This record gives sequence, structure tokens and C-alpha cells, in this order.
Amino acid sequence: MTVDKKHTLKDVAQAANVSLSTASHALNGTAKLTVDVRERVLEAARTLGYLENRRQKATISTLRVVLLAMTQDAAPQSDLNMVSWTMLNGFRRECEKRGVRIVPFVSGSNRIDPDEVREAADAGSVDGIVVLNDDRPQLVQALAAQQRPVVLINGEDPAMIVDTVTAENRFGARLGIEQLLNLGHRKILHITWKGRTTIQRRYDGYRDAFLGAGLAAPVDMIFEAEGYEPDRGEAAIHHLLQENPPLRGATAIFCAADNLALGCLKALSDAGISVPQDISVLGFDDIMPAAFSAPPLSTIQLPADRLGGAALSLLEQRLIANDPSRPAHRLELGCRLVLRDSIAPPPR
Repeated sequence: MTVDKKHTLKDVAQAANVSLSTASHALNGTAKLTVDVRERVLEAARTLGYLENRRQKATISTLRVVLLAMTQDAAPQSDLNMVSWTMLNGFRRECEKRGVRIVPFVSGSNRIDPDEVREAADAGSVDGIVVLNDDRPQLVQALAAQQRPVVLINGEDPAMIVDTVTAENRFGARLGIEQLLNLGHRKILHITWKGRTTIQRRYDGYRDAFLGAGLAAPVDMIFEAEGYEPDRGEAAIHHLLQENPPLRGATAIFCAADNLALGCLKALSDAGISVPQDISVLGFDDIMPAAFSAPPLSTIQLPADRLGGAALSLLEQRLIANDPSRPAHRLELGCRLVLRDSIAPPPR
């Protein structure tokens, strides 16, 4: 649909074959109308692009400048940082589309200082603050005390004092483990690391899948790597191969990130263990190298490029509402299972 900014409410009324006042009531919900009339007006408004025009005008009048705060480790563009950069690029594109200017703030360390964020926000006269990859309670509480809307991207706020947008990590992980269980796997090793709450949710989904299948969640099949990088995945496999039994007898491995899974694939290949003939490997994120690994990695696709747009919409809604008592919103975007060649039924 091409948005034509010349269309007016009068055009909508004519297209829907109703009076101007009826069209206004239908779009603003200010009078009782039949379902047929209201749907006819809404359809005309959508077709003509009137609804999109109105949304854009509301956005322009409220959301002009946002501060994007991120940790130092999220800023570099590298093969290890593809998830964060996909989120950042998606956010940048949405800001360009909506005519919103970004004031970037990169912390000098891997933790964001709320006082520095406040100073940068004041200097930039921003309308709202978006925080990427940092959801520490102390940071959230300090930012919530400011008189600006705050949205966390790829983070959670259990206290529910600021808006958050993230992927449905728990459901996504459950989806993947259910696929492995349906293939017949029961000894599924979970390699994870001490990450943010979003990573903890992936363990929760792992556990949910077993419980949903009427099976006890295996507490002895969790291995905590020292980080999410591929070399940490390699080190995890080298360590687990020294155990008795090797790899704890697993027929499948679920890694909490594709980077970990790619390291696992390399270490397994170096050890002469075939994937998926001897053992299956499942990742999480769906970064580009996952499709080109040997074998191509089955994974859970994270909607990383959509999180920025959702965060902007939450900021817009809060600014337009102008309601201090408006409850915090928690928005989760769905993940999906991407099946490639790294998982199969367990060996007989």
C-alpha cells in the first residue's frame, strides 16, 4: 500500500459511503455504530492510507529524539556480535522511517551508568531513552526515576516499572526442545552461560519442555560455559569429552546461543564425532554463520531486527498517553524453529 498524505477524513467518508461525522465517530470511537459501518470506515481508512498518516503525524508530534544507550561490548561490529548489531540496525532503520533522531550513548564499560545516561539525555533534549542489553535492577530503578519514558530492548524488568521488549526466549527454547523430544531424544545436554535474564529464560524453556512431556527435567545435563563465544563452546565440548560417560551420554546438545553451538560443532568434528549421525546440535539466535556451518545449524530464530521498531512503538504510546499511572508494558515477540541439518533422531 502506498501512503498518500493528501487523503483526508472527507475522502474516507466518501469511500465508505457515510457522512463525515459518522466517519469521525467510527475512527475515534465516540458514538455507537453498527459493526458493518465501523468496519467499512476502517477498511476505507486503511486502503487510503489515512490510518498510517494519522499514526505518523502523532509520532512526529511526540517522538522526535531518542537516546540509545548500550554497553561497550554491544558496540563493536564483529562476527561475535551479530545479534546486537542486528538489533541496532533494525532500530536505526525504524528511526529513519519515522523521522526520529538517535542520540547514541556507549558506556565506557560493560555496565551502563545511569547518571551518565541522564546527563546525555539532558544534553540531547531527548523524548525517551532506549537501553540495549542491560537490565540490572539498579540501572532500571535509576532510569525509571527520571521524567522520561524508558524502554529496555532485549532485557526484562521483573519489578515492572519500565516498558520492555524482548523475544519470547522461554517459548522459543521450549519449541526447540519439544522438537528434539519428538525425535526421540531424552538425554539432551544444555550448554549455557551466566548471561542476562533472557538467557535464563532459555533454560526455563528447556525445563518446560521436559515437564510438558511428563518427564523429569534433567538437572545433571546442564553445563555452564565461561561465555557465549565459539571458543567457549569448543572448551565446553573438550571438557565434557573427558567426563565419564563422555558428553554425559547425551544424544543431543542444546546451546543457549548459536556462537556456542558453532564452537561445539567444530570441537565435535575435531573429535571425530559426526553431527547429526552421532549427536544432534541445536542453537538459538539464527545468526548468519549458522546457515553456512558444517552441517548447517538448526536453531531458534530470534526476531532481533524487529525489537527496535517495537521499542519505538512503546515509547510513542507512552508519550501520546501522557499518563503517569499507565502500567509498564512487557512486549515479547515470537521466535520460530529453523530446521536445517544438525538434528536427527538419536542413533540406535
